[in-house]
Amino acid sequence: MQVVLLEDVKTLGKKGEVVKVNDGYARNFILPKKLGVEATPKNLNDLKLQNANAEKKAAEQLAAAKALAERIEKSPIALTMKAGDNGKAFGSISGKEIAVAAAEQAGLEIDKKKLVLPEPLKTFGTHEVPVKLHKDVTAKLTVKITEA
Repeated sequence: MQVVLLEDVKTLGKKGEVVKVNDGYARNFILPKKLGVEATPKNLNDLKLQNANAEKKAAEQLAAAKALAERIEKSPIALTMKAGDNGKAFGSISGKEIAVAAAEQAGLEIDKKKLVLPEPLKTFGTHEVPVKLHKDVTAKLTVKITEA
């Protein structure tokens, strides 16, 4: 029997795949637990429509991420940090502070989790912070840190 999987099934396949399984396995495990449906022409057509819709949404998300990446790269962010006695930086700037400053200064809604900062910024000057917007799109946000 051929079955269209509605969810990932370990050792069998991923969601949306059409797999061939024994009749008993399908009747006693896959169908009752709603892990899949029988591969009828109607269900196969529904699967095609779902795949087409998913591809369309993915393309829209990619285009939106590219547009946001262009805006991010054109909008530098300026932050200030306290300095110690010898002009040494006192404190650090975290991803949360960068995200808040981006929203205030450039109107960019960036999630702090999308900023790729291995550790907070602790030095004065200009830094390029990568922003992971999509699996294929990474933008560089310019952050200029000056003395307060």
